[in-house]
Amino acid sequence: MADLLEAIELQTGPKPKHCVIWMHGLGADGHDFVPVVQELGLENAPPVRFIFPHAPMQPVTINNGYVMRAWYDVKWGDLEGNSRQADEKGVRASQAAIGALIEEETSGNGTPVGNIVLAGFSQGGAIALQTALRYRQKLGGVMALSCYLPLAESLAHEGAAENRATPIFLAHGTQDQVVPYAMGKRSRDLLEQAGYPIEWHEYPMQHSVSLEEIRDIGAWLKRVIA
Repeated sequence: MADLLEAIELQTGPKPKHCVIWMHGLGADGHDFVPVVQELGLENAPPVRFIFPHAPMQPVTINNGYVMRAWYDVKWGDLEGNSRQADEKGVRASQAAIGALIEEETSGNGTPVGNIVLAGFSQGGAIALQTALRYRQKLGGVMALSCYLPLAESLAHEGAAENRATPIFLAHGTQDQVVPYAMGKRSRDLLEQAGYPIEWHEYPMQHSVSLEEIRDIGAWLKRVIA
């Protein structure tokens, strides 16, 4: 097996039996969402281990080939939905890397796979959806923020029956100009039409996370791990 992704870990209490694997966006790193944990209102919830992996360093076409942390390459036109040449190789490599983290959490820490939530922002949210919907064991939930459904055309035949009913939290800013709101809404519609249970939230913000959104995430997460 390839080396596991480096990650930051923190726990909200001793001996957690629930885990959230939370992927950052393009150009950020695992530190990005660490401060959010204390804002989620999980004080009275079961203990949770949060894992914030660092994406690999790689050149990103849309940023003139600059090397940065990225879950997959992005080319001109991808985020307007005009490109049919998504970085499938990169998306699937990150899917495998997150799958390895899930396996390590279950085998190394004894966390039941049904207690693992995949979460992510932007590119990280896309990988959360890509991985969870194709994972062959039932996960606890998926939280995907300000992102879109990658490789949507292959989901119909690749989607895992085990995660057809897994709760999915989707959120998007109505003023997002990085991953346009229309892309997020279209992904929501595709998933709903395919029968996935979606909890949709939208906020008057750009490509970011708001306090209201954090409160909604916390409320959803507490329901999922209850």
